[in-house]
Amino acid sequence: MESLFQSINALFRFIQPISDGVWNFPVQLNWYAQIPVLGQLSFAVLLLTGSGVWFTLRTAGVQWLSARRAFAIMRRQRRTTTGISATASFLLGLAMRVGPGNIVGVTGAIAVGGPGALFWMWVAAAFGMATAFVESVLAQLFKERKQDEFVGGMPYYGQRLLGNRRWVGVTLAGAFIVYALFNVPSQTFNIFTALGMLADTATGASSGRQSPLYYGIAVGLVLSCAWLILGGIRRVTHWTNRLVPGMASVFCGLSLLILVVNLPLLPDFFRLVFGGAFAPDALFGGSIGIALAEGVRRGLMSNEAGQGTITMAAAVADNDHPCEQGFVQAMGVFFDTLVICTLTGFIVVLAHLWTDSASSAEWAAASAARLDLYVASVQALTPDLLDRALVILVSACYALFAFTTLLGMISFAEISANLISRSPRFILGIRVLGSLVFVPFGALTVLAGLELGNLWAITDLTNILMVYMNIPLLLLGAPLVYKALAHYRATDGGKFLSERIGVQTAHWVASEQTHLPDTEETSPR
Repeated sequence: MESLFQSINALFRFIQPISDGVWNFPVQLNWYAQIPVLGQLSFAVLLLTGSGVWFTLRTAGVQWLSARRAFAIMRRQRRTTTGISATASFLLGLAMRVGPGNIVGVTGAIAVGGPGALFWMWVAAAFGMATAFVESVLAQLFKERKQDEFVGGMPYYGQRLLGNRRWVGVTLAGAFIVYALFNVPSQTFNIFTALGMLADTATGASSGRQSPLYYGIAVGLVLSCAWLILGGIRRVTHWTNRLVPGMASVFCGLSLLILVVNLPLLPDFFRLVFGGAFAPDALFGGSIGIALAEGVRRGLMSNEAGQGTITMAAAVADNDHPCEQGFVQAMGVFFDTLVICTLTGFIVVLAHLWTDSASSAEWAAASAARLDLYVASVQALTPDLLDRALVILVSACYALFAFTTLLGMISFAEISANLISRSPRFILGIRVLGSLVFVPFGALTVLAGLELGNLWAITDLTNILMVYMNIPLLLLGAPLVYKALAHYRATDGGKFLSERIGVQTAHWVASEQTHLPDTEETSPR
C-alpha cells in the first residue's frame, strides 16, 4: 500500500514547480523583481486586488453600505418550495470560507510577512467583499431550477456570458469538479491532525498513525461523510446550519477569552500590525512588498473572494432579488477575515514565536500544513491551568473547520456536475467519488504515515487556476450586476425580472416567481 501511495506522489512531482511558477509569475523575472514593492506582487495578487478595487468603485462601495440589509435578509423567515434560505446559503458558503486557512493560513502569513501581513489581509477583505458581491449576484442571475432545488454558479454564468456555448460550461464544470475533489484529501489530513492532537492532549499519551484511534477516526470520517453527502444538498445544509455557527462561536469565544486575559497587550498588537504594514522588520526583507504580498495572498485564499467557489452556495438560495444574496455573501468575507482571521492574528502576533529568526523560515514552511504552531502560540498567552482545555477546544474547532470545508467541496462539485448531466446516476457518481473514494484515499495516506506533498500542491495550483478562470468572467458579467444593483436601489428591492436589464435568464422571469409569502417580514424593503 505504501509503495502505491509513493508512486502516486511521484506521479505528481511535476506539480509543485508549476504551482509555484503560476502563483509567483512574474516575480521570478529579474527585471520585474527589481521594481520596488510592485516587484514582490504576483499577477495573481494584482488581479484579485485590482478587481476588488474596481468593483468597489463601480458599485459605490456596495459592500460597506449594505450590512444592515444583509442582516435583515438573513433574519427573514419564509416558506419556499424551491432552494434553501438566504441564511442557509450564507452558512453553506461560510462552511467553505471558515476553514483551516483561518488558522494556519494566518500563521503562515505572519511568519513570512510579519505582523503587517494581517493589515493587508484586512485591506484584501475590504475590497474582496465587492468581488464576492459581484460573483454572487451573477450566480443568482443565471441559476436554474432542478425540481425542488436551484443549481448554478461559475460554470453556469460562464457558459451564458461566453455565448451560451455548452462546451464552455462543461469545461468550467469539469475544472471545478477536479479542483473540489483534489482538495478533499488535504482536508481529510487536517481532520486527522486536529483529532489526533485533541486525543493526545486529553489522554496525555501520543497515538501513532497505526493506532486504533486513527483507524477509528478513519471509519467515523468515511461513514459520516458518506451519510451526509449521499443525502444531498439539503441534508448537508441541515447540518452546516448547526455546525458552522457552533464552531465559529466556540472559536471566537476562546479567542476573545485569550484577548481578555491579555488585554493590556492590545495596544502592542495594533502597533505591531500597523507598524509592520508600512515599515516591516528587516527580518522579513525590510520591504512593504513582502507583508503586502503575503497578506493579500493569504487573505484572499482564506475568504475565497474571486475564486468562484462560493458561487455555488449563492446560486442555491431562494431570494426575492438577485442582489440580496450578493449582500449576504459579502458579509461572509467580512466575518471570515475581519473577525476570525483577526482573532487568530492577535494570538499569533502577541505570542512572538515569529520573532525567532533562527527558525522563522522553517516555522513558516511548516505552518502551511500543521496546527501545532498555532497551538504553541495559544499556550504562550494562556495560564498553565487553561492550556489543556484550550488545546482540546481549539483542536475540535480546527477539525470542524476542515470537516465543513470538506462537505462544501463535495457539495459544490455536485452542483457543478448538474451542468454536465442531471442524470441521477451521474450525480450519485459524483457523491460516491467524493465521499467513498477521495475521503478514504486521504484517510489511507494518513494511516500509511505519508504526507503527500506533491499531491497537496495540486490544491494550490487549482486554487489559482480557478481565479484565472473566474475573474475574467466577473469583469465580463459585471455590467449586468451594475444594472441589477441600480434596479435594487431604484425600487428598494422591488420585483425583479431579468428582461429589465437586457438579458433572458432561466429563473428571473414572470412564470418562475412562485415562492410562498414570507411568514415573518423583516425585509429591508
